[in-house]
This record gives sequence, structure tokens and C-alpha cells, in this order.
Amino acid sequence: MFRYLLREINSMAEKRIFLAGHSGMVGSAIWRKLKNDDNNVVITASRDELNLLDQTSVSRFFMKNKIDQVYLAAAKVGGIHANNTYPAEFIYQNLMIEANIIHEAHQNDVQQILFLGSSCIYPKMAAQPISENALMTGMLEETNEPYAIAKIAGIKLCESYNRQYGRDYRSVMPTNLFGPGDNFHPNNSHVVPALIRRFHEGRANSSKVVEIWGSGTPLREFLYVDDMASACLFVLGLESAAYAANTQPMVSHVNVGSGQEINIRDLAELIAEVVGYNGQIVFDKTMPDGSPRKLMDSSVLKAMGWTAKTSLQEGMIETVRWFMDNQKIFRN
Repeated sequence: MFRYLLREINSMAEKRIFLAGHSGMVGSAIWRKLKNDDNNVVITASRDELNLLDQTSVSRFFMKNKIDQVYLAAAKVGGIHANNTYPAEFIYQNLMIEANIIHEAHQNDVQQILFLGSSCIYPKMAAQPISENALMTGMLEETNEPYAIAKIAGIKLCESYNRQYGRDYRSVMPTNLFGPGDNFHPNNSHVVPALIRRFHEGRANSSKVVEIWGSGTPLREFLYVDDMASACLFVLGLESAAYAANTQPMVSHVNVGSGQEINIRDLAELIAEVVGYNGQIVFDKTMPDGSPRKLMDSSVLKAMGWTAKTSLQEGMIETVRWFMDNQKIFRN
């Protein structure tokens, strides 16, 4: 009886969680999930309050806040154009963010971290669907290589602290994400928000033609961001033995995907339909396509007990609705 009561009291103890990157698309989705548990004390900091590129500032932040757990969703992100234009910023800023947070978490005895990576860590020509074991088996896709290398370094940082210090630092690699809170910049956004904005503007301006980069043939997998947040909480909430039983010390990352893929042409037509654009869609084949296909093998996560719940069309409807409600902040 006493042991039962002790477990019950411990389960009700406050958990102080640092959510790095809380204002981004993924971070805000994780925050929506975390706030549903009254025992969670979610700690956040804006860029003005905490410079994640500065190790001293990050160190002081951890010492002050007595953190129990970290979700590392902070990152410099962007689409093909942004990655091609600012490669130095993408590799430097992402390396510094993850190194500072992971090291200072360790220094302040934080036992659990969830590091969020990206499917771009895998070789451009990796066998499909891409399993976790494909990491570092071939050349990366050229347009986002610096970002990918930084994310690979984040995985290896987690694994190194686990091996040397017995930490429980885990990594999840999502497929292409979309949803409320995405970046709808006309040049620096990913494919889904870029297409939503382009078709919205085409409809608003009564444009007869909307032009899309590339051939439209590459195949992509997409995951709604609220599903990604659900997967993050699921993975970090697993008992250590359960996580270890499905991973390896030096291949410890886990893929997170929907298991469904679509070519860019069909994706564009779906988004045009949801937005209500009825004009012609033209593909500019002189522009880069990126990887020809990228489907994640999420069987490890499925074996652990998690699968995606939101269909591509359902997620797209919610994303377009959110964009329409917030479009005034995307005018520039």
C-alpha cells in the first residue's frame, strides 16, 4: 500500500520542461500537447530572452530554471531556395543551437532530451522506404547538405552523451511536415506553405496561370504537425527499456512518417482544390527538384505503438483554414 501511494505521489510531481523553439510550427504543436497535462510546467524563451547561439546565455538559463526534460525543436529551417542561398547560416546556427542546449542540459543533470531532426539526413539516393540504418551510407542531397550535416551532428551528440554519461537523449526524424504555424514566406518556405500561398495569391489576383518549381514528378511523404507533436510526446514518454529494445546505441534515432506519399504535381492539384484556385498549373523544369523520392520507413515507431492519425487532405484543410485566418501576418 505504501509503495502504491509513493508511486502515485511521484506521478503527480511537477515536471519542468524546456521547450526550445516553442514559437515554430513544430514547437507550438508540441506546446499544445504538453499544456494538456497540469503536471507539466512548460518553460519557454523568446529570441530576445535567450540567444541559443550563445553558450554562456544557455548555461545561465539552465542553471536558473532547474529543468527536468527538454524538447529541442529550435532550428534554422527553410526550403530549397533558402538552403541554397544561406548554407553557412544553416550549418553554423543549427550546430550551435543543438551543441549549446545538449551540452548545457548535461552539465545541469537533465536526463531526458528529445532532439528533432529531419529526413534530409539520409542519402539522396537511399533505398526506399528509408530506414534508420541508411544514415551516412551515401551522398546527401546537395541543396540542403549543410543543414543535414548539422542534424546528423545533433543525433551523434545525443548518442555520445548517452554512451559516455548514461544520459537518455533520444532523436526523432520527421518526414516533411506541414500545418498551422508554418512559414509562408514567398521564397524561403517549404513546398506545402509555398504552394498554399501561391495558389491563394493566384486566386486573389484572378491569375490564369500559377507556376511551380521543378518537374512535378518527385515523390514526397507529408505528416501533419499535430501528429508529429503526438509522436514526440509518445517517444519521450516511453520507458527506457522499451526505447532501447527498438533502437541501437549508435543508430538511436527513430523515423516519424505517415507512410503515404504523393508526387508534387498531385500535391499541387490537391492544394489548389482546397484553396479554391481554378487556373492552370505550369511546372518550370529548369528549377531544381531535390531528391526524386523520399519515403520514410516508420516501422520502428509503429512497432513501439504509434501511427499517424490525420490524412493529407484533412491536414491540408486545417492548414489552409489557419493560413486564411492569419494571412495578414504573411503579407511581406
